[in-house]
Amino acid sequence: MSRGADIAIIGAGLVGSALALGLTRHGAQVALFDAGGDDFHASAGNFGLVWVQGKGIEAPVYADLTRRSVALWPAFQAELAEATGHDPAYRRSGGLKIALSDGEFATQTDTLARLHNQRAALNTELMDGDSLRAMIPALGPEVRGGTFCAEDGHADPLATHAALRRATQRAIIRAHIHRIEPTARGFTLHSETGTYEATRVVIAAGLASDALGAPLGLSAHLRPQRGQILVTQRMERFLDLACHTVRQTTQGTVMMGDTKEDVGYDRGTTPMAARAMVARAVRMFPHLADARIVRQWGALRVMSPDGLPVYAQSETHPGAYLVTCHSGVTLAAVHARDVADAIATDRLTDTWPELNQTRLKGAAA
Repeated sequence: MSRGADIAIIGAGLVGSALALGLTRHGAQVALFDAGGDDFHASAGNFGLVWVQGKGIEAPVYADLTRRSVALWPAFQAELAEATGHDPAYRRSGGLKIALSDGEFATQTDTLARLHNQRAALNTELMDGDSLRAMIPALGPEVRGGTFCAEDGHADPLATHAALRRATQRAIIRAHIHRIEPTARGFTLHSETGTYEATRVVIAAGLASDALGAPLGLSAHLRPQRGQILVTQRMERFLDLACHTVRQTTQGTVMMGDTKEDVGYDRGTTPMAARAMVARAVRMFPHLADARIVRQWGALRVMSPDGLPVYAQSETHPGAYLVTCHSGVTLAAVHARDVADAIATDRLTDTWPELNQTRLKGAAA
């Protein structure tokens, strides 16, 4: 069986679905391939931050792209909610990264100074512990201080993904693409259920992207990084702000997370990580000591060698693109708008040259 499309997008996670939404605005016939249980579920394991602060050290273009996406998020949220009935539950609440020691506070001070020097820390300020406790009474006495950014916020990653899937449901094809073959008219995509033809192809398959893209000159040297998350029972609301490692959802549950583990493709969970996350969260918010943990999971971030997004077009096979990042929620709005527009008008390489594939040539896997 062979079917055709203007643009095939391989990967129906947050990145691929947002691109599909944007590309359909240009009138393109889009085929969005969803591998289902064969992927690594990075979208389902997301913590949900829409985060600006700390982004862009030695990469101001990444800081600018992040701030652009945050500026687009309210319209993105409204569009999805109206079109699908699924509200991403986005709130630009302001965000806080907490320091629990003088050493952590000194590191934050140094990082903020570097970002200010690069004009990448607008609307971010350093605050001492007493000022933070006046803002959030539930904070404990061990909090030394932190950085606050008014542009930061959070969303429900599952609701965001559900809304994107509903908005792009006519384009979704359940198939695991395992090979892309260049042809005179574009590309043939091979799956276990048949072949599909496309004039152009966008690889947004997360950690599976390198295997698909390498034959087309699009290897980004991606690596997995595990993050574990804990979720508590529903609690009385005490935290409206987004915190870097603790956030309270609209349902009242509390999420704790942000481990960074190099364990290959293992998505498992460990008691050691759970104890460390709980211990730090309780030092921040002492009343969490009485909370009951109801769920723990692990998910794999998609990391490039320098941690930055990759927006690339193949030099050897024009019409083949690779788009990947580890900030799928934060960048969803700009993926659905600016990045999709750049692909549709063949401007991706020139729009963000600093984030192009060429910077990764020769990078270690």
